[in-house]
Amino acid sequence: MKNKKSYSIDELLNIMDELREKCPWDKEQTMDSLKILTIEESYELTEAIDEKNYEEIKNELGDLLLHIIFYSKIASEKSKFDFNDVIKSISQKLINRHPHVFQESKNISKKEVEKNWEKIKLSEGKSSVLSGVPKTLPSLTKSIRIQKKASNSGFKFNSLKDSKNKIIEELKELNLEIKNNNLENIESEFGDLLFALINYGNHLGLNPENALEKTNKKFIKRFMKMEESVMNDNFTFDQLSKNKLLEYWQKSK
Repeated sequence: MKNKKSYSIDELLNIMDELREKCPWDKEQTMDSLKILTIEESYELTEAIDEKNYEEIKNELGDLLLHIIFYSKIASEKSKFDFNDVIKSISQKLINRHPHVFQESKNISKKEVEKNWEKIKLSEGKSSVLSGVPKTLPSLTKSIRIQKKASNSGFKFNSLKDSKNKIIEELKELNLEIKNNNLENIESEFGDLLFALINYGNHLGLNPENALEKTNKKFIKRFMKMEESVMNDNFTFDQLSKNKLLEYWQKSK
């Protein structure tokens, strides 16, 4: 039978206090030991969202909330800040960065909101519109964020055609370096080409991360189907020629 008791945020904070005092595992945790677990929980939430599994989304959000409370508890033990300070900080940030809502009520577009957000961040002391992009983000996600922020500041291609031409330009430069057989320059130009492709995806209104993940899942599903067919025919991959494997691949659509 499910426990139907409701818990308040204060009760959750009290639970954390007890865990920190009485549980040997919780007592030993530090911000450094927790951070990799926080990343793992974020990916688990992302997976639940992709699968539209609302029960798991609820559970994973709870796990992330636990981490926020855990970090706050550790910080409070060092007299740095507590959970209430975290709430105060994000509340002030949201109010300050939405003047069109909390200071002067007026209708503005989503694009204007994004531009104003970056301007306000700079007025708060940020040295660059890109300074808020975490260095530890995966490269694809980081590229999306960098280009989004640069675009909001006004630095962007004027049209989809210009963005497409940049891809063609970068591909030509990559092919030239391949001919020159300079591995360092090949890597650099390949990176430029990926960057241009991400920019093109942004211009199309796509999320390049989501597009790539859908392709990953599509490939995995098709490859596993091909594996199954090969096994059902009592073969292993190393027993088949490349042409034969391609036949199995085509049949696995």
